[in-house]
Order: sequence, then C-alpha cells, then structure tokens
Amino acid sequence: MGSVFNTWKPMWVVLLEDGIEFYKKKSDNSPKGMIPLKGSTLTSPCQDFGKRMFVFKITTTKQQDHFFQAAFLEERDAWVRDIKKGIKCIEGGQKFARKSTRRSIRLPETIDLGALYLSMKDTEKGIKELNLEKDKKIFNHCFTGNCVIDWLVSNQSVRNRQEGLMIASSLLNEGYLQPAGDMSKSAVDGTAENPFLDNPDAFYYFPDSGFFCEENSSDDDVILKEEFRGVIIKQGCLLKQGHRRKNWKVRKFILREDPAYLHYYDPAGAEDPLGAIHLRGCVVTSVESNSNGRKSEEENLFEIITADEVHYFLQAASPKERTEWIKAIQVASRTGK
Repeated sequence: MGSVFNTWKPMWVVLLEDGIEFYKKKSDNSPKGMIPLKGSTLTSPCQDFGKRMFVFKITTTKQQDHFFQAAFLEERDAWVRDIKKGIKCIEGGQKFARKSTRRSIRLPETIDLGALYLSMKDTEKGIKELNLEKDKKIFNHCFTGNCVIDWLVSNQSVRNRQEGLMIASSLLNEGYLQPAGDMSKSAVDGTAENPFLDNPDAFYYFPDSGFFCEENSSDDDVILKEEFRGVIIKQGCLLKQGHRRKNWKVRKFILREDPAYLHYYDPAGAEDPLGAIHLRGCVVTSVESNSNGRKSEEENLFEIITADEVHYFLQAASPKERTEWIKAIQVASRTGK
C-alpha cells in the first residue's frame, strides 16, 4: 500500500539482509523505496483492512507502518517467516542464512539441491504427494517429514537420518520445501538447530505442487473446489480484455492441469479468483489483429476459445512470453480433465 495516497499496487519486492526493497517492476534498476528491518516489528495477520485478505504490517523504529498483501495464505506465511528470521538475525548479530545454506550448514559440495529436488518430484520414483488429515483440516498435495527422510535414506542420497535432517533443512531454507500445518511452521519459526522435523505429524509440500488446505466440508464444497486441485504449472500477469466493455486490465493468472483450469485474480491480491477458464478441449492461438481489425503483431495477443465457444483475448509482455503461455495452455488442455 502506498504511503502517500494509500492506494494498493502490485510491486516487485526483494528481501535483503538488512531491509526490504520494492520496485515498480522486476526489470527496474533502482527501487521505489526501502524499509529497514533493524528494530522493526511485524504484525500478521493484520486486521486493519476488513475486506483485504493475507495482509501483514511492518512497523519501523520511527513508527511508520508499511502494509503488504500476498496473493494467498501460503505466500503470506512464507514472507512473514523469512522477514521474522531476518529481524532475528539482525538482533543477534548473525547473517541471514536463507541464501547461504551451503556455508551455514556446511553442506557437502557434492550435493546439488536443485537436482535432488527434481528427483524428489519424479512421478514414479519420487516422494508421493498425499491428502492428509489433521485437526479437522485436510492438507492436499503434501507429505510428512519422516517420509522425506525415509526417501533420502532409501534413495542413498544420505548415509543416515541425521544427515537426512541436514539435507532436508537445507531444502527447506532454500525454498524447495514448504511447511504445512502448525507443527512444521513452528519448527521453522523457532530457533532449533534443525528447522525440519523427522516426524509423521509434520507436513510439508513442494512450492509448485498446487497445495491447499481446507476444513472438513460437505460433498458440495468438495465438488466446488475440484477445479483448484490441479497442479500449478505456470503463473504470471497478463492483460485481459473484458467481455462487456472490451477494456483491458492486468490480471494475475494461475494455470493448473488435471483438472485444466486457468484462474485469474486481481493482481493486488484476493482470496478468490475473479473468474476461471475451463481449458479441456479448448483452442489457443496467437492473433495478428484485434476485434477492431487493427494489426497487433507487436502487441503479443493470443486467444483462447473454450469448448463452449467462449472467446478470451489475452496480451503478454513479449513474443517469448506469449509463446510460453500458448504452449503451456495447449499441454494442459490435452492432459487435464
């Protein structure tokens, strides 16, 4: 939220060791502002805005309040967790270790966390994602902490469970794994030597798995949420043309497969999508002219025609981005329900 006009705008935010920088867009060289973390306090959840979900507040030593809104719950919790860790490190005179795991945990040079992450996600030989229930909540697309250690040992990635804890903690610190549920989140927020828990009651998930948590609900609710069960394969901002006024607005799009849906949200953040495009059996192509007949080769437009013959016109930022979206949607439309 802007400090002058109190308007909400999407920004590119970077967490540093001693502060938070925010940019108008990712490609900008200089930030629009910087918030120092030393002596700051963090409030989450922030209830100052009744209609806005997933807001957190940073209050500096000069009693200046800065408000941020995430796109969904897990994203907010991840930012809050890392910002709190950064503030603790400053207070204790330590270095923020999120991007220096290899040095802080003395990870063996032979370990490639990126390659290990891909092996863990292998559909045949990797860790099986499950729907787990605890405290009257259902955690979808996740797995337990002891399953991770079991897999590392059986896959001969580590020699014993203690070494497995070290590797799992590294994966957690680098963002390859995310905590789900109170137990695993408390371990990450605490000061324990190993933030990862070798425990059947500690739940974790892959960041791009399509994880979501729901209360025990009726059959109707489960059917309603079926479209959100698909694995997220791509997300980003695009321009979308409205069906009534034909005006263009920036929307955040999340592409899921099996079932194949393209949900679009207010980029400033909202819990529920503004709409959804069912992609099964759709046709997606680039377009060279818009509805007015004007040439649009440089505008990077593309069109989705659903099985019900509803037309959606979208605009990417570059030809490369347009091609990537078209290919991803084509794959989802063939493989999803």
